[in-house]
Amino acid sequence: MVYILGIDIGTSGTKTALFDYKGNVKASYTEEYELLSPSNGYAEQHPEDWWNATVHGIKEVIYKSGINSADIKGIGLSGQMHGLVMLDEKNEVIRNAIIWCDQRTAKECDEITEKVGKERLIEITANPALTGFTASKILWVKNNEPRNYERCKHILLPKDYIRFKLTGEYATEVSDASGMQLLDIKNRCWSDEVLSKLGIDKNLLGKVYESPDVTGEITQQVADITGLTKGTIVAGGAGDNAAAAVGTGVVEDGRAFTTIGTSGVVFVHTSKMVIDPLGRVHTFCAAVPNSWHVMGVTQAAGLSLKWFKDNFCHEEMEISKNTNKYIYDITDDLARNVPIGSDKLLYLPYLMGERTPHLDPYARGVFMGLSAIHNKSNMIRAILEGVSFSLNDCKSVFAEMGIFFDDMMVCGGGAKSDLWRQMLADIYSTPVTTLGSSEGPAMGVAILAAVASGVYKNVSEACTEIVKKDITQKPILENTELYNKYYNVYKKVYLDLKDTYKTLNSL
Repeated sequence: MVYILGIDIGTSGTKTALFDYKGNVKASYTEEYELLSPSNGYAEQHPEDWWNATVHGIKEVIYKSGINSADIKGIGLSGQMHGLVMLDEKNEVIRNAIIWCDQRTAKECDEITEKVGKERLIEITANPALTGFTASKILWVKNNEPRNYERCKHILLPKDYIRFKLTGEYATEVSDASGMQLLDIKNRCWSDEVLSKLGIDKNLLGKVYESPDVTGEITQQVADITGLTKGTIVAGGAGDNAAAAVGTGVVEDGRAFTTIGTSGVVFVHTSKMVIDPLGRVHTFCAAVPNSWHVMGVTQAAGLSLKWFKDNFCHEEMEISKNTNKYIYDITDDLARNVPIGSDKLLYLPYLMGERTPHLDPYARGVFMGLSAIHNKSNMIRAILEGVSFSLNDCKSVFAEMGIFFDDMMVCGGGAKSDLWRQMLADIYSTPVTTLGSSEGPAMGVAILAAVASGVYKNVSEACTEIVKKDITQKPILENTELYNKYYNVYKKVYLDLKDTYKTLNSL
């Protein structure tokens, strides 16, 4: 039997999943780790935590499945995008990784825009300078930690750090590299012009591959500590959202998906490169060769609910512990008893600033309309609705760009909630469909590894064979009409607070 391994280095944890060549899950393991926030708006993690979780995951799935590791024909890597991992000449991590949701780099974004030019930057990288992207993080270290920058010999993205640990290769692939703001998106290679203008040495960066390419092989040292077989190929893989697209079969025009993880994403595949000149949504290289995707991002989707759960749902967590009932099923049950609009309570999910459509690092979370009639159930419902409204902002920008879709898949932890899925269907006014598999990006990069190892000819063929749809929820017209009224108010709240956010930040 042929098996494929998919490893997804996420923000909250690393998932390792073993599949057969038909996409059936044979074993899966997830290990969580902490997110560090040393200052307001900062977000960091220890790369060693990702590696330890990867090693534990590989050992666990091999043990649980009972397979011979020699039957694993390929490994695919997915990961949180935009993170900065810096290695010294001994390949040791110099500092904590600055990850995607970090918001410290507003000044560096201004510097990038000034040095490259706003229009030229979008023309080359398909995006304006953003605090979440890797380029501004590199400049922040250069400006604020010059000694660390001088020590740096290699710059890697989170999943590519794991690739290096597995294979000894300094490499990346086009979908994840697109989010660094150093890639020529049209030509799918590093931009010498951007690197030169920013003063970043190209030799610090890894070799760029297409996502289904072979990028290296498992070393003997890694084989000894994980139980893998030396020489097993490692595919290019993909950034988490590009990987999720493959895992949901969104590899052709007119197809889209929403993922509700720590962040939330609305993602559309396109065979033509389309750019929003206002930079509200992002155009990146897709994991499918010679194609692209357009995506909008809300920074704190599942993070909003997790934040509320961790701080205000201790009673529910105790019930979950004592009954083995999933904690988010309990919070869903609370929200079900609240009407649409949450008794006129709105939530803006800007805990970590925002990307789509506002590009505002100063934005912060808001409960609007809070009164004495509201309780915990109202606040949970408002969070679910507020995140859904934020995701609908992404869809609205796509429509302005002339990008439409009639097939919306949904994945990520939030997709387990039938309540949240119905909200999305109603607010999008589009049917929303889940997958037969819940493995998400891990499934996507396993598919890419299957192509890299020759099990399938191309990504489209593999998806046709492997990806299966499950439950479809259709929009309810009267719900859509009611949600639209609250959505219009929701949009106005940000505009009313925009200047106030900056004033608050300056105090």
